[in-house]
Amino acid sequence: MAIATTMRPLVSLALPQNAAARLATQLFLAIAGTLVLTLSAKTKVMLGPVDISMQTLAVLLIAAAFGMRLGVATLLLYMAEGAMGFPVFQSTPEKGLGIAYMLGSTGGYLAGFVVMAAIVGWAADRGWDRHPIKLFNAMLGAEVVMMAMGFAWLALLIGPEKSWQFGVVPFIVGDMIKVALAASLVPAVWTLLKRG
Repeated sequence: MAIATTMRPLVSLALPQNAAARLATQLFLAIAGTLVLTLSAKTKVMLGPVDISMQTLAVLLIAAAFGMRLGVATLLLYMAEGAMGFPVFQSTPEKGLGIAYMLGSTGGYLAGFVVMAAIVGWAADRGWDRHPIKLFNAMLGAEVVMMAMGFAWLALLIGPEKSWQFGVVPFIVGDMIKVALAASLVPAVWTLLKRG
């Protein structure tokens, strides 16, 4: 029994045992997660020629805290909100809304966020969220997959050279900082909870 308890993601500490209350709490958390994703998409930091949002950090933290199932469900709900035309993405409504925006230059990155959540959530479900090095490795792998998906989609639209130049290189340093920050924060929370 102790192994099952220690291998649950952080969010499991807040989930009630009653099935109806548990489902209601998970729904609330998913909706709250989409609000965090929206706010993080609209929070921009200028580093060079592109705006860097805090969205990657939010995806990593949500996935690590929620685990794979709830993390992916949260990301899918976020994508559904965007597909329905809500201005939840970084450059919406300025650069379009809905499916048209999602099939644009950021489409591969958006799909990559879902895969990123699955990878990091899977790691959290196995207890890696308690170990900074293991979590960093999982998050770094998820980051590489997300960037590869974004690069591949963007390369179809503007060619591989420009995709690399404008869709990957400007984000490397910022995303590495976000991965390191997320991989430090989640185990730190677990450590604080053990002391409390």
